[in-house]
Amino acid sequence: MKLETFFEKFDQFADAPDAVAKMRELVLELAVHGKVADQDARDEPAAKLLQRLVAYKLANPLSGRSGRSKEEPVENEPNSEYMPANWVNTTIGEVLYVIRGASPRPKGDPQYFSETRTPYHWVKISDIRKHGQNGLLMDTDEFLTEAGMRKSVLLPKGTLVLTNSATIGVPIVLGIEGCCIHDGYLAFPNFPHGLLSQKFLLYLFHTLKKHAERNARGLAQLNLNTELVRSFPFGLPPLAEQKRIVAKVDELMALCDRLALQQQERETRHAALARASLARFADAPTPANLHFLFHPSYAIPPADLRKSILTLAVQGKLVPQDPNDEPADELFERIQAERAEQEAKGAYKSSRPLEPIEETEEPFKLPVEWKWARLRSLVFTLGDGLHGTPEYSDGTDCYFINGNNLVDGRIVIKPQTKTVSLDEAKKHRKPMTLSTVLVSINGTLGSVAFYNNENVILGKSACYFNLASLVDKHFARRVIESPYFVNYASENATGTTIRNLGLKAMNYFPFTLPPLAEQRRIVAKVEQLMTLVDALETQLAASRATAANLLSALVAELTGTPRNGKVSVPSTSTTGRRGRPPKS
Repeated sequence: MKLETFFEKFDQFADAPDAVAKMRELVLELAVHGKVADQDARDEPAAKLLQRLVAYKLANPLSGRSGRSKEEPVENEPNSEYMPANWVNTTIGEVLYVIRGASPRPKGDPQYFSETRTPYHWVKISDIRKHGQNGLLMDTDEFLTEAGMRKSVLLPKGTLVLTNSATIGVPIVLGIEGCCIHDGYLAFPNFPHGLLSQKFLLYLFHTLKKHAERNARGLAQLNLNTELVRSFPFGLPPLAEQKRIVAKVDELMALCDRLALQQQERETRHAALARASLARFADAPTPANLHFLFHPSYAIPPADLRKSILTLAVQGKLVPQDPNDEPADELFERIQAERAEQEAKGAYKSSRPLEPIEETEEPFKLPVEWKWARLRSLVFTLGDGLHGTPEYSDGTDCYFINGNNLVDGRIVIKPQTKTVSLDEAKKHRKPMTLSTVLVSINGTLGSVAFYNNENVILGKSACYFNLASLVDKHFARRVIESPYFVNYASENATGTTIRNLGLKAMNYFPFTLPPLAEQRRIVAKVEQLMTLVDALETQLAASRATAANLLSALVAELTGTPRNGKVSVPSTSTTGRRGRPPKS
């Protein structure tokens, strides 16, 4: 298959994750293995070019501070991946000097770091993103004093540099004079312009990360030290072919840019259609209008669908109202009577009446038969878990749970969930029943689970409330999971790094109370629609997987790589180290 044909098939795998980014990777991978431009027998043989490069390096030794890195001989191992017969194996260290930058210490010392612009640019990793233009670094945000420059490595305009830590393997050429690089950069001084295409090296270095990963040897963080980069094996093409490769890669990257723009425009257009469809369904949320949500021509993201369904549910727009239902005002009075009866029996402590809900607290208008009610007025009790650490005991069946154990309506015991003794459980157990709803109120806000007689005690990141029997707990769950509650929790939570929703905010939460019969109809409709969303999500995942598999198959066909990832290497009976004459 030709690479152009691959681009023509883009629509077939556009839904694959990071499709355009993978196309760019493929172009570079093919480029540095001789598969994007034609070979020409009239080109100067790469073996002769290599001899001239080695001679140039020997004739132009490093000097000054840049010469502090000791050059050791580099073992030239053959490149195990396919390359054309008229290329030659070499390493970066055989043809280029590789040095590491240096950072003045301490950081920010005014003796070394200037608050004003000076002739000495201090190049940081962030400058590549901010000031990089077409592979050239055109400015920096910080500057060094002359003393700082002497503590760093000063490089001339046109020097190729490479990030070697944090974001590793990003190459760029210094487009300005007076750049000083810190120890997060490698540089390639005394570059042999006229013998080696700097842009070809730029493209080659984009494939360097894989080499680093193969040689990481279990390190927690990848790092491109000078030895690793000097030993990087690559195939050297004839100089004329390097220039043809660069021209072809530039052409294909421009095509990738156009495809990325088309994809962005399509996604923007689909997002606008999705918003319009959600709005149209919200205006008339009837079964006949479900096609607005599940449109065959474009997919509304399942997460957005779930949020929209719950938003409609808590606003009374998901199912029609029935005038025969008991109004929520009357239902509320019966709930208060039930709470008073339980408190009179001593089953629960009495609670102070809360201030009525002000009109300014009502974020949207409810149907006529609905009612705003504070959450505390609909429950027998509301509290949180243990503020502290219980005494743990191994081997028991009583678990100490927190908000992260509340998953999709269930209490989920995780491998790291600790256990406590029976005595400890009795000491800290809360009065939970089958009407108890658990909510995470610390860190992740709004995860919900029902208590189902599990042997657990609560930590402080979970709160619980026992609903009156006239409030459907499944409806209460959907209210808590809705964007309405999540926004309320976010606005009323304290803390910056870890958000915490206090019990006062939970007590005061303005709950949307429909008639009991409508609560149950809403729950049934939400379950029905969520099942459709789950099916849609499965379908979209399958579509993305199919697109990803197609992309992998096409890449394998282009590169001659079997699906197991190993590259087939053609035999070279007429040469020794591929591309070099055999030793006599």
